[in-house]
Order: sequence, then C-alpha cells, then structure tokens
Amino acid sequence: MNSKILKKTAQKVFLLLVLCAFKVHSQDAVQEENPQADVPKQKQVLTVTAPVHSYNLNPHTASYNSEAQILSGIFEGLFSYDPVTLEPQYAIAVSYKISRDSKRWTFTLREDAFFSDGTPVTAESVKKSWLKLLRTPGAPYASLFDIIKGASDFRTENGIEENVAIYDLDEHTLSIHLTTPASHLPRLLCMASFAVTGTEENVYSGPFVLSEINENQAVLEKNEHYYDKENTKLDRITFRFCDDADENAFAFNTGLSDWVSGAVNLSRTISKDAVHVTAEFATEYMFFKMRKNVWSNAEFRQALLEAAPWDSLRENTFVQASTLVYPIGNYPSVRGYSYTDGEEASSLMKIARRNAGIPDGEILEIVMAVTESEYMQKKAALLKEAWEKLGVSLRTVEIPSDKYLYSIPDVDADIFSYTWIGDFADPLAFLELFRGNSTLNVTNWSNPDFDALLNEAALYTNEKHNSLLGQAEQLLLDEAVILPVQHPVSLNVIDLNAVGGWAPNSFDIHPLKYLFKKETKPDVPNVVMLR
Repeated sequence: MNSKILKKTAQKVFLLLVLCAFKVHSQDAVQEENPQADVPKQKQVLTVTAPVHSYNLNPHTASYNSEAQILSGIFEGLFSYDPVTLEPQYAIAVSYKISRDSKRWTFTLREDAFFSDGTPVTAESVKKSWLKLLRTPGAPYASLFDIIKGASDFRTENGIEENVAIYDLDEHTLSIHLTTPASHLPRLLCMASFAVTGTEENVYSGPFVLSEINENQAVLEKNEHYYDKENTKLDRITFRFCDDADENAFAFNTGLSDWVSGAVNLSRTISKDAVHVTAEFATEYMFFKMRKNVWSNAEFRQALLEAAPWDSLRENTFVQASTLVYPIGNYPSVRGYSYTDGEEASSLMKIARRNAGIPDGEILEIVMAVTESEYMQKKAALLKEAWEKLGVSLRTVEIPSDKYLYSIPDVDADIFSYTWIGDFADPLAFLELFRGNSTLNVTNWSNPDFDALLNEAALYTNEKHNSLLGQAEQLLLDEAVILPVQHPVSLNVIDLNAVGGWAPNSFDIHPLKYLFKKETKPDVPNVVMLR
C-alpha cells in the first residue's frame, strides 16, 4: 500500500479514537450531572444473506428451506423447534394429553397468545388455520393431516368441513381425533405449514412481523404483541438476497452481513472459524414421473438403473447415497444402488422390450428436466451416454432454477432432480413423498403395498416402526422410482462469538426467536492507542 495512504489512514483512525473518547467522556459527565437520565437502548439488528429466488411466505404453500427459515420468525404453531436439538417444545400450546387408544389428542393453549394485530389466538384460530390448510390447492404438506378423521375426504373434496375431527372445546382447549396413532405429531406441528395464521393478510403469530419484502430483501420487525417478546432479543432482522459468492464473502468480512446462508466464496472468507459445514437430514436424488409411457413400467426403469454410472453421478459428493432415507438410529439396512452392471442392464432391457412388444432396434426417448446449472447438465450428459447402449435417447428440457420445483407437475418430462430435507426426525419424513394420495407425491407413482406398510408403521413407536418403514423403502428402491445421489451438507458462515442462539443442526433450520447479538469489543489490529 502507498505510504501516503498509510499515513492518512493512521491520522483518520487516531482522530476517530479521539472523537470517540471525547464522546464517551461527555456522556459520562452528563450522567454524573443527571444520574436519572435515560440512556436509550441500542436496537439489536441482524443481517442475514440468503439465496435468491421468488420467496413464497404463505406457510400453507411454501416449500423451500430458505422460506421455512423466514417463516420460523413470523408464524408459530402449537409447538416450535428447540434451537439446538430441534425437539418439539411448547409454543402456543402449554400442555396436551392423549387418550388410551392414542387417537384423541387434547391441547391446552396459552392464554396470553395474541396475533400481531392484538387479537387473541384461540382454539378456534387454530381450527380455522388447519381447515384453511386442508382446503388450499397445492399445499404440499396438507396430506400429512390425513391422519385426522375426515381430513383426507375434505382435502380431496369428497367430504365436508363439519366432518373434520378438529374441535375447539373452549377458547383455550383444542381436540383432534385421529384415524391411527401418530407419535410423531408434536414434531409435525413444529412445521410452518401447521402454524396458526390470522384471518386477515399481514397478521402474524410469531415473534416477528414482515414489514417489507421485495426482490432484494425481506425485513422483519419485533412483534410487540408476541407473548414472549421480552425474551426475543432482536428488534429487526434483514434478509438480503444475493447469490454472488464473492460479494457475500465481502459482506461478511466487513460486517455488512452477520450470517451468510447462501453462496459464499470460502477462500475469501477471513474468519475460517465462522464456517460451519453440517450433515443434513436430507437426500439429493433423481426420480421418474409416471406419464403412462414405457418409463411407467418398472421393468424398463430397473434396466436403466442397472446401467446408471453411479460412481460418476456421485463424484465429488461429501456423503454418497445409495438409498433414500438418511441413516438414523436403529433404521434397518436396505439394499440400494452402489455399482453399475452393464450386462444385467442389457438383459433386463431385452426382457422389458419383449414383454412390452417393443423391437430391440427401436430407439426409446426419455426426457429429463434440468436447470441451467452446469451440475445438473453434467448429470444429464452422464445418463445420456450410459443409456445410449440400451437403445435409449435422452433429451433435456431446460427450466429456470427459480421455477424448477413448482414446474414439476406441469412439465412433460420423465426424470427430475430433487433435494429433500426431512422435516422431522423420522424415516416417514422421506417416505411420505411416495404415498399414493400424498400432496408431497409429485412422481405420480403409487403402490398399495407401500401405502399399507406406512399405515401399519404408524401403529408402532419402537423398532417395529422402523422395520416396517425399511420394508417400504426397499419396495420403493426395487421398483426403481428414484436414483439416489448424495446426502448433502449445509454451509453457513456466522461468527458465534458475535451472534448467540444459533447452533448447527441436521435440518438447517435456526429459529429466529432465539438469535441475539453479543456484546463484542472491536478488534482494530496494528493501531497503537495513546493514553
């Protein structure tokens, strides 16, 4: 650096320190003259850098993890996530009891819960929110409430609202009747989809309110009507949307961003201790969408998966995945896809063609939906090369990345790519995506034996629960519905010496209520302070 610039910089720093010392001395003098003088409390403000996409902050229809992060601050349900363990803890509910047959749950709600407009949160509020979820078209998680009597029929317009077994017994008592025991219900009710919403727009039940949102940022302000506002330390949270990895590193290094949850250039991140890489309860996979063509036939899909170049597809991944469910606890081992067998693939393809009456020389077209990303384009190229040997021609159709997820139901393609983060710590969080009548099922695949195994598993909470779910996953894999790629990791850059209430976890959800700024002394290197 030029020596003149260094000299001027040193002069400016010295002047700044003198002015700061003078300001502190002056404030002390004023306080000595008037010890009762109120010292205004400095507002706690946090800035988060998040990925760029069109944000849907309707809790009933949102599906991105980045949306769930913001929703954790503006809406709340009967339970919320513990900030460290992610186990359910009471929120709007203060207690519950379960009947002897485990099918009737009765919740007692807190009496000091209010919406952001000052109106009380009651059992009727919860009931209306859940019924609204069930009647919302395209609500991805609505079918998880099919465990409630009458919910499935009402959701699919085969029943009426009055037959849905959700009852507001009094202002602060809610009861629901289930079709089957569901030990995972408290974990389910932590999700934003099942939060309590107001009857009017821009009314919130969580610790913050959404004061602004546009393509560049979302701003959250503290909810002054929130029952636990005294323990909500942050006054404002600003989510800035940016995908420029270099710019995000600069923003973090200079203090413009306190937490980066999107793209970031780690080589330019000064504080390496602020980098947190965490294994997620998640799986990246490709899947077949059933379109009443040859690829809806399991025999053809099985041939393709035997020929898939698994090593190349999983190259440079942190945790390779040969199955769907992320391995947890005492979940049984299932047979996945770990190696390529070209001879078996050719044999299976010949059998499939013969059974379907398709000549060996006929070229079969398969369509894969991809984004503009080099990563997905490479995956498509690998599959195209591998499957040409089976007389299959792969064609791609490109969809903008910010529209990819929501386009799946309407795009005429056979293969799509997905990354799914389990919303609660149970294999069912993954397998529910393939239940025949699930709103999460975008594959159009269904199998009554698979559904029966999920239903039976719901009756148990012990090892048998996992055993039955393992059988269901094995059936899914044997039917060659998915191509598992990897169990991804989350990347966050946040200085835990400066921000409290944040902990790495496998869901990569960090409840905003618990975050706070720590008091830190400025560290100005290479400056001598004269006294």
